[in-house]
Amino acid sequence: MHTLRRFSAAKLAKAVSRWPSRLKGTGGRPSAPLGSRILTSPDDIFKHNMWDHVHWTEEDKENARQKAEENSCIQIPKEERGKFDTEAHQYWDKFYEMHQDKFFKDRKWLFLEFPELLPSGAKSQATNRCLGVEQASYLQPTGSNTETDNRHQQHNGTTHHHRNTDISNHQESCAATQTTTFPGRHASFRILEVGCGVGNSVFPIVDSLKGTDAFLYCCDFSTCAIQLVKDHPGYDDSVCHAFVHDICEEMASFPFPPQSLDVILAVFVLSSIHPERMQGVVNRLSTYLKHGGIFLFRDYGRYDFSQLRFKRGRCLSENFYTRGDGTCVYFFTKDEVHDLFSNAGLQEIQNLEDRRLQVNRGKKVAMHRVWMQSKFRKPYPPSPS
Repeated sequence: MHTLRRFSAAKLAKAVSRWPSRLKGTGGRPSAPLGSRILTSPDDIFKHNMWDHVHWTEEDKENARQKAEENSCIQIPKEERGKFDTEAHQYWDKFYEMHQDKFFKDRKWLFLEFPELLPSGAKSQATNRCLGVEQASYLQPTGSNTETDNRHQQHNGTTHHHRNTDISNHQESCAATQTTTFPGRHASFRILEVGCGVGNSVFPIVDSLKGTDAFLYCCDFSTCAIQLVKDHPGYDDSVCHAFVHDICEEMASFPFPPQSLDVILAVFVLSSIHPERMQGVVNRLSTYLKHGGIFLFRDYGRYDFSQLRFKRGRCLSENFYTRGDGTCVYFFTKDEVHDLFSNAGLQEIQNLEDRRLQVNRGKKVAMHRVWMQSKFRKPYPPSPS
């Protein structure tokens, strides 16, 4: 049992007493509809599965740093590392063949955190549906067991995307999309989800897009995952196009032209890519955004519980690990996220570090979770003088 990340009931009262509550709207972090559950009394810790805005002491940070240093001191030999990159699609295919669509839950929280996913007319309706989801399960790890190696999580931020109606930009994007025929050509609002897996974001989005003039593209490099998406009873090719695509392949083409997307969504995707490939991936994806389009990102943060639980010998490089099934994961900092998207020419709207306390009420243990959530916009070109 990790001394830092998993607390026994006897240690909880002392630990909680060190966590100051964060007032709504302070610390530069916007409040979200479901992001205000603050633990103020140690007696309440097992009343919910998750607590928001958890403060880390300097001791917490140092203990986490030491734990990560310990589990990364023995790395996988160089001659064995390459296969985790070149054969990544095979590892994920095996994962989806084994688990099918049973491992992750649909992300019904999605529109509360990323209202930019919807055209204006559909936002209030989708948000109301999200608010109807039972709060006891809000933003939970998407695996059915909190002790499994969770690959997809969620949470916070409320900066809204105001679609720019600049006439020249509208004409530019229309001109680009009128030159060829492609799925979703006639839609006025287009979304791409990369690394869509079996559709845990896809189907909540598709359900909310019906009756609007919007279209969703979704891709994954796992052929098994994409087939499961297409076989799902909620798949509707009038509003969605699913396709196999490896975003690391520099020459691979998309079924739509550059500067044709309003939104790109990447949820727990970039962390599975080798760190040396990440910048190229974000650079290429950004060329498909319209000016004023937005890139939505959520992924693992540095010293998350899932990083500190790795055993020695699973580290590929600094803060980059491989799991027992061969899939990989990287753990980001805010500065790394900022640089990744800024170097692609995007402007920061939001860049949050989401520190939370996840509670297993059955086993009476608590775990520190750290996730990154960010929004970056493609700027408009300068006006001609």
